[in-house]
Amino acid sequence: MKKIIHKSETRGLANHGWLKSYHTFSFANYQNLERMNFGALRVLNDDMVQPKMGFGTHPHKNMEIISIPISGSLSHKDSMQNKRAIEVGEVQVMSAGTGVTHSEFNDSSSEEVNFLQLWIFPESENVTPYYDQKYFEKEGRKNKFQTLVSPKDKLVDGSLPINQQGYLFMIDLDKDFKTEYHLKNGAYFFLIDGAIEIEDIVLNKRDAVGIYETNLVKIKAKEDSKLLIIDVPMHF
Repeated sequence: MKKIIHKSETRGLANHGWLKSYHTFSFANYQNLERMNFGALRVLNDDMVQPKMGFGTHPHKNMEIISIPISGSLSHKDSMQNKRAIEVGEVQVMSAGTGVTHSEFNDSSSEEVNFLQLWIFPESENVTPYYDQKYFEKEGRKNKFQTLVSPKDKLVDGSLPINQQGYLFMIDLDKDFKTEYHLKNGAYFFLIDGAIEIEDIVLNKRDAVGIYETNLVKIKAKEDSKLLIIDVPMHF
């Protein structure tokens, strides 16, 4: 078993006033050669966007982009004619493929938006761009692994497809609940909230650990917690 521990305070930070963004991996002006990716997971940004502010129209190509709101609502508009808001409880997937442009905006006049954005390297390049989003019932992740995203050729019922052999799971853990996670590839455990113990490693809010070269890990919640698991190929 191999482990890579990333404590919350070691992330890169970009504070633009209207946007505060914590970068788990090298991104924009934060460059760290030791933190370029975890397998096929290239970007994990923890973004906070101020009211009436947002990202103007910008391009993407050949990347699987996944957005998960933590609080607030984020408006999305893209070159595929999608124009929708992403709410808490929803997950958005966009396969950029041959190329798309999109914008993201906080329409609220008073509430900050906090969302996670992940970039995963695709399994094949120059696919036809794809977009979807879905609301996931919280009952489906109470002390069990809820599949948010899975490979398009091995799609788990009820999940969103991506162009890679990767999976995203979310679980809401009650205090003292114990469980086991069976790895498909390498798994990056990002604690959104709470405190947990994974294989004797204690994670607090926004801490993470990447684990690979093993089949199973044990998880125990030290308090009520919300955990995101990004299971991706280590070689692709």
